[in-house]
Amino acid sequence: MNLSEKVALRLLSNLDPEKAHNLAMRALKFGLIPKTQGFQAKSLELSIAGLKFKNPLGLAAGFDKNAEAIKPLLEFGFGFIEVGAVTPLAQTGNPKPRLFRLKEDNAIINRFGFNNDGMHEVSKRLSKRPSNGIVGLNLGANKNSADRIIDFATVFKACSEFIDFATVNVSSPNTENLRELQSDKELRKLLNGVIAAQDSLKTKVPVFLKIAPDLEQEELKNIALVAIDTRIDGIIAANTTISRNNLKSNYQHEKGGLSGAPIFEMSTRVLAQLYSITEGKIPLIGVGGVFTGEQLFQKIQAGASLVQIYSALIYSGFSVTNKILKELDISLRENGFNNVEDAVGTGVDKWL
Repeated sequence: MNLSEKVALRLLSNLDPEKAHNLAMRALKFGLIPKTQGFQAKSLELSIAGLKFKNPLGLAAGFDKNAEAIKPLLEFGFGFIEVGAVTPLAQTGNPKPRLFRLKEDNAIINRFGFNNDGMHEVSKRLSKRPSNGIVGLNLGANKNSADRIIDFATVFKACSEFIDFATVNVSSPNTENLRELQSDKELRKLLNGVIAAQDSLKTKVPVFLKIAPDLEQEELKNIALVAIDTRIDGIIAANTTISRNNLKSNYQHEKGGLSGAPIFEMSTRVLAQLYSITEGKIPLIGVGGVFTGEQLFQKIQAGASLVQIYSALIYSGFSVTNKILKELDISLRENGFNNVEDAVGTGVDKWL
């Protein structure tokens, strides 16, 4: 991290978190954040779901909700980015304040509630994205929708021409009753609808499912079975958690989803359980608490082919992507792996 980045992070950390985020987004759009040369190595290249990634490190959904800064974000060395969540109709989300920094815990709590500009506006922006780089879209449902299941397929079809993958997000804790769509019957109906939309496209767009980290073993087994039956292309494990364990910050009791360092172990355990249940037959994308290359390596050994970050950017700036990738390359070589794909799932037993 250079001096200018340290100063910028210090200034932003003294602002209201949502105002700081909006300011950072404007700085990105206008090219005011210095670019860092993305670290590249053959050892980090991999392919999943028919897509070729220059490295396994991605930006999680929620940072660029409205696809406003795709080009500058791709220039920070990410192997892929995910924008959204996006709903059919624009919505303002939950009342403010709705974003909290838990500095003592290296964590964040948010209860945004799928605030976004709606699929038509986001689709226009996606149509202007650069052709290089892999860009995914997180699909959401409107809070007051008469049929949330239809919402997911609607957004998918509206934006499919301009994205490389889509994520079905049924795991946000900030939209009332949304997580109920993770139940066997509802999930099967939802995914069948999205896959039917996928089948109607001229060019296949892979579909991933994003699940919560607060699921029991039996629930994970049911989700895995539905995922296999419906032929989805991957599972993202996991979203933010509603649990609050061993936190220090005064904001720990705020409602919403907790992300960052405290959920690393929980989300990695879910990842390993899924890998074991599916016998590695479905590609997994890990999310939750990754701040270092060593932690990224642990996610990969627990079964992840790809790994996304978010909170690390808030506390360490955009240069952290380069640092994480360099550290991952070292971890791979030190453990005798020539390529990141060779390490996937090699440490599952540690987390079971």
